[in-house]
Amino acid sequence: MFSVIIPVYNRADEMEALLESLAAQTAPEGTFEVIAVDDGSSEPCADVCARYPFCTYYWKENQGRSIARNYAMERACGDYFIFFDSDCIIPPGYFQTLLSLGPLPDCFGGPDAAHESFTTLQKGINFAMTSFLTTGGIRGGKVSLEKFTPRTFNMGFSREVYERVGGFREMFSEDIDMSMRIRRAGFAMELIHQAPVYHKRRMSWCKFARQVYVFGMSRITLKTLYPGSLKAVHCLPALFLLGSVASLLMGIFLSSWWLLPLGVYVLALFLSAWVSAGLNVALRAVPAAMIQLWGYGAGFIKALISGRNEAAEIEIRKGKNE
Repeated sequence: MFSVIIPVYNRADEMEALLESLAAQTAPEGTFEVIAVDDGSSEPCADVCARYPFCTYYWKENQGRSIARNYAMERACGDYFIFFDSDCIIPPGYFQTLLSLGPLPDCFGGPDAAHESFTTLQKGINFAMTSFLTTGGIRGGKVSLEKFTPRTFNMGFSREVYERVGGFREMFSEDIDMSMRIRRAGFAMELIHQAPVYHKRRMSWCKFARQVYVFGMSRITLKTLYPGSLKAVHCLPALFLLGSVASLLMGIFLSSWWLLPLGVYVLALFLSAWVSAGLNVALRAVPAAMIQLWGYGAGFIKALISGRNEAAEIEIRKGKNE
């Protein structure tokens, strides 16, 4: 019924953990197939994939994760396509949950969480990316400031969606672009809270900072492609960055009372992370949250000021991806 699609690039160890979690699924045998597309890795994971009979492995030249996903969809047999990132671990009841829901919506997704085996840094970054205090719950939280938009670390849609909407575009935030196209085509979209995945995130502060900076820039690209799609929640990190700078400057040169709002927010983050994940995670969650907000805000502001418009480039690439 399901074709699980995984693009991978130089992540053999993580693929091992992901495939092991898929082998442990409680759903009946034959419920899903796995198609792993190695996007030109210098360290291929063919040997890892060969140990799992349900996994079909392809290696192709490096062209990007969207084209790798499209390559897999062209070869998939399932009625539904399920997308995971190679750095995910899937809970054993994931597919059993989907089967128990009866008819599935045209497009769906689930939240992400931190697995107990993750490092404290990964757990801290996970908190920063999922907490209502940082992202407004837009990544699958129970309370959200905008409509749920599936991301490709945990996303599924029907073959009918693929046949009508086409594949992914090779761009940053390609999963948000895909979700917008699916919604505009009139398909139903739903958040399935009971189907989370464990997402490892980035392994270092620098990689995480680069990732969120690009996310901020890509939001302006999405605004160009979809006029009216930019919401107030998307502007909050940029406003937070400007407010933080102003608060720090006035706190230094005028009065320390100007530091109070930022200090209260940091304290709220720390206490929230401490209660939900423990002290060690909280000590990393606070800097992760600052990097997440400031990095996204910086990318957003830079793209907004420069007027960077990737729409023409995206349309050129579109023919390769669809």
